Amino acid sequence: MTATALRPTAAPPGDASLRHVLGRLAVVEERVRALVAERRAADHQPDDPYRGLYLSDEAVDRILADPLPVGATAAAGPWASVAETLLTCEVEADDAEAAGERLALRDLTRTFGLDALDVELLLIALAPEVDPRFERLYGYLNDDVTRRRPSAAVALGLCGLPAGLPGARARLLHGPLADGGLVELEDPERPLPGRALRVPDRVAGHLLGDPAPDPALAGVLADPAGLAGAAPPEVSAAVARALAGGLRLLYLRRPPTGSGRSVALAGLEGAGRDAVVVDLARVLESPEPAATVRAAVREARLRDAGLVAEPVDALVGGGAPGRAALSALVGSPATVLMVGETAWDATWAERPVAQLQVRAPSAAERTRLWTTALGADAAGLDVDAATAAFRLRPEQVLRAAGAARAQADLHRGGPGPLTADAVRRGARAENGTGLDRLARRVEPAVGWDDLVLPALVLTSLREVSLRARHRERVLGDWRMRPGGGRGHGVVALFAGDSGTGKTMSAEVVAADLGLDLYVVDLAAVVDKYVGETEKNLERIFDGAAGVNAVLLFDEADAVFGRRSEVKDAHDRYANIESAYLLQRLESFDGLVVLATNLRANLDEAFTRRLDVVVDFPLPDAAQRRLLWDRCLGSAAPRADDVDLDFCARFELAGGAIRSAAVGAAYLAADDGGAVGMRHLVTAVHREYRKLGRLTLPGEFGEYWELVGA
Repeated sequence: MTATALRPTAAPPGDASLRHVLGRLAVVEERVRALVAERRAADHQPDDPYRGLYLSDEAVDRILADPLPVGATAAAGPWASVAETLLTCEVEADDAEAAGERLALRDLTRTFGLDALDVELLLIALAPEVDPRFERLYGYLNDDVTRRRPSAAVALGLCGLPAGLPGARARLLHGPLADGGLVELEDPERPLPGRALRVPDRVAGHLLGDPAPDPALAGVLADPAGLAGAAPPEVSAAVARALAGGLRLLYLRRPPTGSGRSVALAGLEGAGRDAVVVDLARVLESPEPAATVRAAVREARLRDAGLVAEPVDALVGGGAPGRAALSALVGSPATVLMVGETAWDATWAERPVAQLQVRAPSAAERTRLWTTALGADAAGLDVDAATAAFRLRPEQVLRAAGAARAQADLHRGGPGPLTADAVRRGARAENGTGLDRLARRVEPAVGWDDLVLPALVLTSLREVSLRARHRERVLGDWRMRPGGGRGHGVVALFAGDSGTGKTMSAEVVAADLGLDLYVVDLAAVVDKYVGETEKNLERIFDGAAGVNAVLLFDEADAVFGRRSEVKDAHDRYANIESAYLLQRLESFDGLVVLATNLRANLDEAFTRRLDVVVDFPLPDAAQRRLLWDRCLGSAAPRADDVDLDFCARFELAGGAIRSAAVGAAYLAADDGGAVGMRHLVTAVHREYRKLGRLTLPGEFGEYWELVGA
């Protein structure tokens, strides 16, 4: 090994940090040379080719004859050049820092609180990562050619300390090197002096100028770009002041549409700190969540950055692994800013935790964020109208904007200006799949022009839509529903006979808002066991809280029934179910539509909590004719004898007319021809029988003989 192998001149010109590390490794080289010379001077079999693979009788005798080296120090001779090389290296480092250079080794020393011995041990363990010849030398010093990393005894010996010195031993077991994850002790089955020291790849890469994060954090780290500007300025300024004043542990509780992450990032930026953002839900999916958290903490400390971790709720509900990861997070010496929706529990941390409630962005702030995220692609688009119905956090808005561009490119076949439909598709892409297991998802395919209803009913339906679109401004910014933990939801009741258009109207409202429609399956909700129905409903409401959609309870009277006088346990529990629903509707932030054929069966307390009530009447003759025309459509061929005015005489609801039109189309398809009056009157006759109504020849007039033909 030559004397110039690791001199600072081996570093690229201008890289002062790497020159400093290589210069310090040159000091390690001098120490290795000195210790090798010392060992050779006392070696009685220097030319034994099997040295390190066995112990001869003579070697055992010498070991037993030598006194234990407790308290011994290195001799002056071969170690004389170590101090000179060290002084030269550190003087150059002082000059570099004075010129404004950042030196990774010195920054790491300050951040992790290392002393001179810690730095020497770190560099001794680092040496084989830089020059493989150190492996052979360490094998020689270990007296075992198969062990090519420095043992604790060799590392301490290179520092001039005996392996049994209590203070030195403690530095390796639970000092800053071990606690910070900078050096690991391998071979746990061996005694400490024989255990090998290893520098993790991420630490070695950091010292040598590689900024790539630890591979163990792949899929766990989140991109913080673009979020700092989304935070309320007054809140981020307060966080920045606290961090600059030495705050190290902060919990940011965010509302459903607020972003604790943006506040944390803005606060760190204001304090002049970088950020490492960790997705705790993905941490919990890793094989060892606590180890992953420790790797994230080390990553933040290596960068001298703050660690932003969310959602804390994932770890709290993650059982023993989640709690272990949370303990590793709150017990770390790094600056940690945690984000979650649940209230902080003081038992989660042994040290005090500062807490801050993050407010939800106003409607104007949310529109500005959307406009910024969409950029020039949204020129000419009414961003407020396109996005007002969506309740998304700032980080979701950024993702939704990217998804909107992708959707637009897919449908256009290339780049171009964004449309409102593309923006809404991008926003809906943020919907999770949790509600799909509890309700049936319907992608709206109808609009206002497809409805055949009286003007007053249409006005009421449009009110449902406008309430959902402007609820954040009215209920949030203007605080028109203060106190009591009330949500920003909209609850509408659609009441009317079967087939009058309630479900279709809910689909139209969803389409107008750009939302999906989820129809709750009551068979999966109602349970005969006490308390299970409420649990099923809670799962639905919780799932709907994270989804921008219209939630439709069809046949709602089965669940939202009238409370009765308590005569037995069944009445009591039935009333508890209704009381639960009353409370849950008030705190819900989404859009709920209750559809029922029996409005009188609903509890009066539900009526008070309804925002809009829409009564659906049976269609009159003019509306029935229009319904027949719409239901037959333009694609199916019609015979010349089709008389829609005659069809409109039959007093049928819209759903029955659609059913009859479909039935007539099947009959026509079987005949191989167009839809004619023979098919229509036959379909109406069968619809009457299905509804249990009398079919009098006088109602069918001249077409009676065609029925069933």
